[in-house]
Amino acid sequence: MEQYSVTGMSCAACSARVEKAVSAVPGVTSCAVSLLTNTMGVEGNAASADIIKAVENAGYGASVKGSEKASSSDDVLADKATPLLVKRLIASLILLVPLMYLSMGHNMFGAPLPPFLAGNCAALGIAEMLIAGVIMVINQRFFVSGFKGAIHGAPNMDTLVAMGSGVSFLWSAAVLFDITAAVQAGDHSRAMSDTMNLWFESAAMIVTLITVGKTLEAYSKGRTTDALKSLMKLAPRTAYVERGGKETVIPAEQVRVGDIFIVRPGESIPVDGRVLSGHSAVDESALTGESIPVDKSEGDSVSAATINTAGALRCEAVRVGEDTAISKVIAMVSEAAATKAPIAKTADKVAGVFVPAVIGIAAVTLVIWLIVGQSVGYALARAISVLVISCPCALGLATPTAIMVGSGVGAKNGILFKTAVSLEQTGKLQIIALDKTGTITSGTPEVTDIITFGASEDELLTAAASLEHLSEHPLAKAVLRYAESKGIAPKEIGELKILSGSGLTAKLDGKRLYGGNAKLVGAKADIPAEALTRAEQLAESGKTPLFFASDGKLLGIIAAADRIRPDSAEAIKQLKAMGLRTVMLTGDNKRTAEAIGAQAGIDETVAEVLPDGKDAVIRELQKYGRTAMVGDGINDAPALTRADIGIAIGAGTDAAIDAADVVLMKSSLSDAAAAVRLSRAVYRNIRQNLFWAFFYNVIGIPLAAGAYIAAFGWELDPMFGAAAMSLSSFCVVMNALRLNLFKPYRYDRDKAAKDALPADTKLDIELPERTVTLRIEGMMCPHCEATVKKVLEQFPEVESAAPSHEKGIAVLRLRSELAHLEEMRAAVENKGYKVL
Repeated sequence: MEQYSVTGMSCAACSARVEKAVSAVPGVTSCAVSLLTNTMGVEGNAASADIIKAVENAGYGASVKGSEKASSSDDVLADKATPLLVKRLIASLILLVPLMYLSMGHNMFGAPLPPFLAGNCAALGIAEMLIAGVIMVINQRFFVSGFKGAIHGAPNMDTLVAMGSGVSFLWSAAVLFDITAAVQAGDHSRAMSDTMNLWFESAAMIVTLITVGKTLEAYSKGRTTDALKSLMKLAPRTAYVERGGKETVIPAEQVRVGDIFIVRPGESIPVDGRVLSGHSAVDESALTGESIPVDKSEGDSVSAATINTAGALRCEAVRVGEDTAISKVIAMVSEAAATKAPIAKTADKVAGVFVPAVIGIAAVTLVIWLIVGQSVGYALARAISVLVISCPCALGLATPTAIMVGSGVGAKNGILFKTAVSLEQTGKLQIIALDKTGTITSGTPEVTDIITFGASEDELLTAAASLEHLSEHPLAKAVLRYAESKGIAPKEIGELKILSGSGLTAKLDGKRLYGGNAKLVGAKADIPAEALTRAEQLAESGKTPLFFASDGKLLGIIAAADRIRPDSAEAIKQLKAMGLRTVMLTGDNKRTAEAIGAQAGIDETVAEVLPDGKDAVIRELQKYGRTAMVGDGINDAPALTRADIGIAIGAGTDAAIDAADVVLMKSSLSDAAAAVRLSRAVYRNIRQNLFWAFFYNVIGIPLAAGAYIAAFGWELDPMFGAAAMSLSSFCVVMNALRLNLFKPYRYDRDKAAKDALPADTKLDIELPERTVTLRIEGMMCPHCEATVKKVLEQFPEVESAAPSHEKGIAVLRLRSELAHLEEMRAAVENKGYKVL
């Protein structure tokens, strides 16, 4: 999506006009215009020059974002509108005081007029006209923008203001001519009567009150980007780098990949890097929302904009500029604000026809009051009231302000929504699928049980550590870590072999060691029934039992498990309280999966899912309702893309982040619940804003037109109409700012959505049959088939094998991921056949 800056927009009608003009450009596939940030996101292959020309033809200005003169991050979201509006407002108010004194003060409060104006109706009218004219010149932007839009066939809010104020001024000027004619004719009673029809103060008051509203609106709109501004200010301006053996201070943007930089206590880290030396604790709350500092030492990664709180660190720059984590966070929040939520489309359609419709209603109001016998002045007052009370801005700001504030609140808590669509839709989820490893569990197995049989614990750990220390398997690493924690070091071994069927064998001190599952070790050593029973119990509780034997004698069992994260069970409980159906996806066998699912409180478990099968599971779940997928790995990317909302947890891999719609910076499942909660709060705020915007216009326009005079005697002066208009947008923005007070982790008010799946809904998930075909040469008869079948079925991931000597193939039906292909090849070829 290419970003553009747009100038000249004043209301939702303007943004709708720009969007319509750009969408008509050949090659543009989608366009989203943000009135809040005056930006436009365009997708497609249309040339930038054609897009800019379309915007200019519509009566506005545009430029490719970033093509302007280089500016600092502070300038990107700097509030430049409010200071200008304040100056206009102060000047207008200073002149409005004497104008109101001349027009109303002496009548309402009996205040004396200056001697040179007392009794001189024409001079009084001229004085009012001159002051009102100056105020209108000060606020000329309404007239320039309004009539420019009308000329281009795109009337906007400024058009309504310009028409209301301009008609008031022109009517008063016409009355002033009649006053001078009456004075010249000596008809002083007529002249005095005409002064009651002078509306110069209304013309000036309308533009002044609208400026009040615009000033409040600009200030509050600036507040909506406070979170983004605070993120931008976090990155330090300078960095201490080593150049030529000396420490040099340079601007942070000049740091290059590979540079060595120094960070002292209390300083912010300038770029993403890797610690070369030193030890410290780093406050990463800017990125993750986690307030507790994280220990950093040699080899650990550090991120830009985080704060070094303790010792000095010497680091190597890994990612700089726009590639740093904080820059990606800022880009995600900015892009979310530049996109449109589905709920905004209705408001945009209304805003596109709103101004012409209001002008039509004002014209009809004028005609009707003239037909029923009212004076031209009275009919004009009603028509002007209709023009100035109508407010399309509230419609245009209802959604983007809530989206911007909600995105900012999320960013402060380490929850990043990539688009407005994801921010709106996350709260509407019905099912949430959770990858087990790294999401529900920590992703790192740990030893949980040591059970010895005829050997001491030290003997068992020494044998296990010696046998496993050359293996890269996660379970082997868990055994090694546990042995090291007990002060036991592995011994040198010889004749190490990887056995088909998931096991190892080697010689230690002249004795043959075996390690692996019960089936493999049981073929080499006697396993007591008690050991098998204990292993069964361990497996039922979600643990993996590893058997170790020496010279035909069982040494013992070491059980390891990928532990459930401390907050996973509570997070799942919160998700269920909000009415979401929780589903766990894992490649584990069904018994282990159900044990872990029960510990975590999961509604449904889907076991024996291969990495490439997660996509199919999500497709099945989507038959029952809107589904999210939470994962962190490369193999989760297809499922994250397939899901209605993809959520990458713990920052995950780059592939997962690219595929996801929501990124959780912390490795905490509680953030997934917080994301749903925040999404619902934002959607609720948007609906409140839209209700107010529609309600205000539905009630206000008939009131201004005089529709309630007969029934209730309610009549609206144009000045009060302008005051109401000026406050309507302010109210919408202030309501959106309430989201800054929202607490995403507060769960005591959670409740299920009305469209949540019934608790008794059975999720029948049909996994596609997982098969692999091996082409095998040398099989001549059914006996050969039986030999190959026996060899292949000893591997744990093979549920069944169906060799065919006629076709020269063996079709394997898998129960889990194919993990021992090379071992299978070796085992088959040891029997005299060749795997092609």
